[in-house]
Amino acid sequence: MTWLITGGAGYIGAHVVHALRAAGEQALVYDDLSTGVAERVPSDVELVVGSTLDRELLGRTLADRSRPVTGVIHLAAKKQVGESVEQPLHYYRENVEGLRTLLDAVTAAGVHSFVFSSSAAVYGMPDVELVTEDTPCAPMSPYGETKLAGEWLVRATGRAAGLATASLRYFNVAGAASPELADTGVFNIVPMVFERLTAGDAPRIFGADYPTPDGTCVRDYIHVADLAEAHVATAQRLAGAGPGLDLTLNIGRGVGVSVRELIDVIAEETGYDVAPLVTGRRPGDPARVVASADRIGAELGWAAKRDVREMVRSAWAGWERG
Repeated sequence: MTWLITGGAGYIGAHVVHALRAAGEQALVYDDLSTGVAERVPSDVELVVGSTLDRELLGRTLADRSRPVTGVIHLAAKKQVGESVEQPLHYYRENVEGLRTLLDAVTAAGVHSFVFSSSAAVYGMPDVELVTEDTPCAPMSPYGETKLAGEWLVRATGRAAGLATASLRYFNVAGAASPELADTGVFNIVPMVFERLTAGDAPRIFGADYPTPDGTCVRDYIHVADLAEAHVATAQRLAGAGPGLDLTLNIGRGVGVSVRELIDVIAEETGYDVAPLVTGRRPGDPARVVASADRIGAELGWAAKRDVREMVRSAWAGWERG
């Protein structure tokens, strides 16, 4: 099979491309390079530079019979929560209209498998010990709203057009499979802490008075290599399924790690032992968001293999590489 990976030059997307190829699948990357890096794409993998809003280019890409696309993994999206609050129209255009345009091209081309990159942001502030796929969704940002709307659009299109579909709800992604694939942005907690430590600043903890064991927020962190392997397992399941299969799956470890615990691991792995600076809570930060990973285990036989220390160590190797 040949899989078209939108956003395949990005941090997560490039890991998915490499994991697909390691599993013997063919890959084709479609990316506008607004945040992606062309050098992340293997030299023998075709890269089409374009926007998911470009219906004509998407159509030509999917219609090229020299390497017929049989499935799509859609990762291209805007993903900064704060930015989405400031620019909701931009986020709805890129994330929802871009997805609608892509699905229009996909159904016209007769592609039969579609994997959608969703997010734990669809849940909002769930007041539960473990978040299952049946936990009510109440997103708290335009970003989360666009992901939930995307799930609805994918499911409805799958039912109408006979697609096999899956929506994967990522929890907190970290780490790198190799230094050259590391996260170059400073939007996630691990690189944010790295940036402050290497600049001589104390890492920040936003609120230490939550109802958690050490007072700081608890999250479920997933190694990006595990996440990529979950995509491969999902893609292979869809490829072997008949039309109409629809999966919604959490991608996490089911293990909670507090912000203070994470910063302690970062200090041990980097050698930068700087006491964190505790500031006030950020609006909208839930105390605890930890996935139940039972459904993906039952559906795909997949489970995460790598722990937080491996995430931090591999991310630090990429950060030092620059």
